[in-house]
Amino acid sequence: MDIDAFSQAREARWARLKNLSGRRRLTGEEADELTRLYQSTSGDLSAIRSAAPEPGLVTRLSILLAGARVWLTGAHEVSTHGVRHYLTLGLAAAFYRVRWWGVIVFAAVVAMAALSAWWTVTHPEALALIGTPEERAAVAELEFANYYYEYDSSSFAATVWTNNGLIALQCIALGITGFFPLILMYNTVIQLGVAAAVMAEAGLLDIFFQLIIPHGLLELSAVFVAAGAGLRLFWTMLVPGDRTRGEALAQEGRIAVSVGIGLVGVLFLSGLIEGFVTGSYMPWSVKIAIGSLAFGAFWLYVFVIGRHAVASQVTGDSEGDFATDTAAVVG
Repeated sequence: MDIDAFSQAREARWARLKNLSGRRRLTGEEADELTRLYQSTSGDLSAIRSAAPEPGLVTRLSILLAGARVWLTGAHEVSTHGVRHYLTLGLAAAFYRVRWWGVIVFAAVVAMAALSAWWTVTHPEALALIGTPEERAAVAELEFANYYYEYDSSSFAATVWTNNGLIALQCIALGITGFFPLILMYNTVIQLGVAAAVMAEAGLLDIFFQLIIPHGLLELSAVFVAAGAGLRLFWTMLVPGDRTRGEALAQEGRIAVSVGIGLVGVLFLSGLIEGFVTGSYMPWSVKIAIGSLAFGAFWLYVFVIGRHAVASQVTGDSEGDFATDTAAVVG
């Protein structure tokens, strides 16, 4: 192929395609012409690549076709509407769908942690498993509080956010196994129970709650909702209802993913509180007020905004650009 002769013969066609694809509006005839020119230029590019792959011309035609393709396929409009809809309604509806699972996990873990703490502190043999009296005293009087003070606030907040976000996403991703969220919640029960027992033995239970409440109410809420979402997915696999098992798992899985994405944001806030509020020199009343406000706002969002979203026919499933196609069927 004589590439120069070929280019000269096609130049007017390529120029016309460039002119049409650069316009803001096209008439019906121009749109049809653009389609024909796009198809013929695509053929030209294929011929050049196979017979005489001249890099400069290949690049030029590729860019020309890419510009024309925007007209043919339609550019995706950049808009914040989808984000706003997700944050105000879609995410709230997803949280609302798993609300009672989260509440049940919350109540169960807190109750069992309290029972664990009571059993440990009232049974010397259980305390002995934690460490010697000197080691337990060192934890209560120094190490427990130092954990929140010895690190830089920014790095500490980032670390706890990353760790807690990973735990929450693991609960959701591996929730279908049924046992993984239970193992994580069991570990949470033991950690809370042992820490409370050690602090109670030293007469520092008030310090325990002062250090846990500011960030812990929101942090634990997020983790418990994640565990609840994971367990709900497992239950859906066992009892899909009037949907096929595949359909039920697909829908509830998408909702669980939405919950997980939202919880990453919630845990970011709890990480900020833990890094910049819990270990700060603010009065304890202010710290607890901040934590309680964040805790209340989260559950208000879940129950009040979530109920409004569901009442507005928002499902919490994929919507907008990510919606799944549905079709009416007979029977």
